[in-house]
Amino acid sequence: MSDLPRISRQFSQRSVMEAIVQGGPISRASISKLTGLSKQTISEIVRGLEQEGWVQETGRTSGHVGRTAVTYELVHDAAYIIAVDLGGTKVRVALTDLTCRIFAEAATAIDSRGGQFVIDQIAALAFQAAARERIPRKKIRLAVIGAPGAPDPTTGRILLAPNIAGFDAMNVLDAFEKALGVAVMIENDVNLAVLGENWLGRGQGTDNLAYIALGTGVGSGLMLGGHLVRGATHAAGEIGFMPIGADPFAAESLRTGAFERAVATHAITERYRSLTGIQVAVPAIFENAAAGDKAALIVLDETARYLAQGIAAIAAVANPEKIILGGSIGLRPEILSRVKALIPLCFPYPVTVEAGELGARAALIGAAAIGLGQLHNTLFGVDAPDGRISLPTAQAAALKEVVL
Repeated sequence: MSDLPRISRQFSQRSVMEAIVQGGPISRASISKLTGLSKQTISEIVRGLEQEGWVQETGRTSGHVGRTAVTYELVHDAAYIIAVDLGGTKVRVALTDLTCRIFAEAATAIDSRGGQFVIDQIAALAFQAAARERIPRKKIRLAVIGAPGAPDPTTGRILLAPNIAGFDAMNVLDAFEKALGVAVMIENDVNLAVLGENWLGRGQGTDNLAYIALGTGVGSGLMLGGHLVRGATHAAGEIGFMPIGADPFAAESLRTGAFERAVATHAITERYRSLTGIQVAVPAIFENAAAGDKAALIVLDETARYLAQGIAAIAAVANPEKIILGGSIGLRPEILSRVKALIPLCFPYPVTVEAGELGARAALIGAAAIGLGQLHNTLFGVDAPDGRISLPTAQAAALKEVVL
């Protein structure tokens, strides 16, 4: 029973902070209306947050009858988050403040040696970006790493990510924390992308949402009831291993996945080569299709057919309200139009499929989002009651202007 007052205080503190994040500049009276807390409790909490440097006075209310009231808002540069999108061949690093405004961003090819070399590379990119923007390292409080594959929270390894050598044999989480000197979260990159689209993209206001990234590989992020679905071993969404498109019992399907073997980059180029005897890259195949090349058109038709089957499988199991396509191939309008035409032929209920709005930055934005939620939990020592992430609203529009 002795913990109840402390826990109650933490929830009250979190409620006040979230009211300021969502509604600032905001008065104590308005916070009271939103939270149901007494003005005395709010005054004590706001005073403490102000002393610790998290909130500040911004002025007074005006235009109302009676006394004016002091208003408060978040100190946006009180802390920073490192957001990382680690792809199969390229890495993006950004620093965001507490309103999720991106202040610095850098991108480069991943160090092909993998392992610790990649971790050191990312740390160098982050610190160089911070130095350019004169962001003190002591203000960097958290890093969120979006990585392909399935992060194992028990061992710190990242499984099912063959494009990055060594990550399946080392404690990646521990290595990142040592290199960056801050707390680190590792999340599947497509999980972050679905969070990003849910916050600022095509998935806004959608509690049941799926995101499929199709490019060099294929993966999926899923939100049900407003919550991210990770699965028992953080491997939920590894749809490349769905038994569709190729023999799932073939040895290669245990390494790459039957579905990935049918829809991703290698499958598309091999399909075109088998028809023409010519080896070309995926962009050239799309260009050839636009010029009327029959072989290229066949390749796109077959790829879309397999992708439609995969979407139907997700819809049958999870019943999302909307499915968003992303990745270098998934964002192509030629794929989207074909998939939309094919789904009614293989699934009896309507399925809304749209192209992503945030493009290559979806995972970075998702990393900023989940980082804010984790930072709140760390600062106030308690999760939100329903487990959702509290995010700024007014500042979100500003973020879109910066990153798009």
